[in-house]
Amino acid sequence: MTGSVEAELEKVKETDTVQTEGVAPEAAAPPSPAAPQKAPAAPAQAEGNFDGLDVVMSIPVEIEIVLGTTQMPLSRLMKMTRGAIIPLDRKVGEPVDIVVNNRVVARGEVVILDESQSRFGVSLTSVVGISADDLEA
Repeated sequence: MTGSVEAELEKVKETDTVQTEGVAPEAAAPPSPAAPQKAPAAPAQAEGNFDGLDVVMSIPVEIEIVLGTTQMPLSRLMKMTRGAIIPLDRKVGEPVDIVVNNRVVARGEVVILDESQSRFGVSLTSVVGISADDLEA
């Protein structure tokens, strides 16, 4: 049994030697308390391919363009048929609201993008500032 204990001790010594081989002596020895410690570099920054805003900028948001709104009783809405016109609170030529995640962030005007495909878009005319209420929410 003594021989097996000695064999186990030799294995432990070999393992310790292998783990510290090729390492500078100062790296293998524990640092002295007076030696200044270097903070390890963040792995993402060391690679140079991560910007803290990348994660935030990749979050999908819902964008709505609001031409106008109106209110009416449900009974009137239920009586509407094809071709019925719903009057809105905005006039032709007034800016439309650009809403992101249920908050108005900008205003713009409707423009024609491609007449042949009947596509239109919105040209931003103003960006809405953030109010104190928005910051508290």
